[in-house]
Amino acid sequence: MGSLKLENVCMSFGRVNVLDDIDLEVQDGEFVIFVGPSGCGKSTLLRIIAGLEDPTSGCVRIDGDDVTLTPPAERGVAMVFQSYALYPHLTVRGNMGIGLKQAGLPQDEIREHVAEASRMLSLDEYLDRRPAELSGGQRQRVAIGRAIVRKPKLFLFDEPLSNLDAALRVHTRLEIARLHRELKATIIYVTHDQVEAMTLGDRIVVLNEGRIEQIGTPMELYRNPVNLFVAGFVGSPQMNFIDAARVGYPDADKIGIRPEHISVDPGKGDWEGTVVHAEHLGPDTMLYLQSDQAGLVTVRLFGEQYFKTGQTLYMTPQPERLFRFDAKGAVLGRVPEAA
Repeated sequence: MGSLKLENVCMSFGRVNVLDDIDLEVQDGEFVIFVGPSGCGKSTLLRIIAGLEDPTSGCVRIDGDDVTLTPPAERGVAMVFQSYALYPHLTVRGNMGIGLKQAGLPQDEIREHVAEASRMLSLDEYLDRRPAELSGGQRQRVAIGRAIVRKPKLFLFDEPLSNLDAALRVHTRLEIARLHRELKATIIYVTHDQVEAMTLGDRIVVLNEGRIEQIGTPMELYRNPVNLFVAGFVGSPQMNFIDAARVGYPDADKIGIRPEHISVDPGKGDWEGTVVHAEHLGPDTMLYLQSDQAGLVTVRLFGEQYFKTGQTLYMTPQPERLFRFDAKGAVLGRVPEAA
C-alpha cells in the first residue's frame, strides 16, 4: 500500500505559475481523481508525484518518506500513460515484464508476476502478440498490466482512456474499478471526463489555474460545490447559470440550477421559454429553451419527451435545488443534504 502527502507544492516555468501551494493527503487504498480544464496543472501534478518533474518548492511524501528529490525508479510508483507507451518489437509478455527484467528479477519470478497480471486483465490469449496486433483497449490493458507486475505503492493514471472509443471506455473503466477493489491499491487518476470522475473516485480533487478549488466525494461536489467554478465543472450537462436579478433574486449575482432539477409545463410555470432544440437520447431528453427572463436554459427530462421546436413551455426550478452565487462566484446558499 501507499499513502501520499503533498505539502505546499508549487511549480513555475519562468514567470508562469503552473501549481500554487498544493496541499493534499491520500490514504492507503484510496482512489483519488484529479479533474479540471486543460492547462489547470493536473498532469503536471501527477508528473511531480511520479518524479518526472521537480517542484519549484514544496514536499512530496510517500508512506511518510520525503521523496521530493528521489528518482522515479526508487519511489515505488507505476504510471499508465494516455499513449500506452508500449515497445512495438516486444510481445505482450515482453512488454509487461520489461520493467522487472530491467530491475534484474529472476526469469521465474517475472513469469509468475506476468501470469498473475495477465489473468487479472484477461490477456492470456494475447501474450505472444505484438502491440500492432492488438486493439486500443487491449493495448491499454497491457499498459495497466505492466504497472501491476511492479506491485507499486502508488498507481498513477494519466488520462488512460482518452484514446478509446465510447464502448471501450466503459469496459475499461469497469476493469479499472474491479482492479482497484481486487488489488486494494492506492490510485491517483487524471481525467477530464465527468463520468470517469464521478463513477471511479472515492474523492475528486477539482483543480483550476494551478489551485485546488475543492476536494470531496463525487456526491459532495455535486450537492455542495463551494463556488461557481466547481458547480459548473461537476455535473453533465452543465449547471445553468442565470442572472439572479432577472429572475427575482436581488440578493445574489447569479443563481444556478442543474438541468435535471427543472420541470416544464405547456401551461404554467416560473419562466416562459421557447424550445430551440431537443436531443432525444433514449433514457433522457435534453431540451434547450430560450427565455427572455433566464436566457438559454438546458432542461433534462427523464425518458422520451416530445416537444416541437418553437413550442412555448414554462419552466419551474425546484426551489430547494437553487444555488445562489455572489459576484466573486462564492456560494451563498447550498443544496441541503439528501435525507
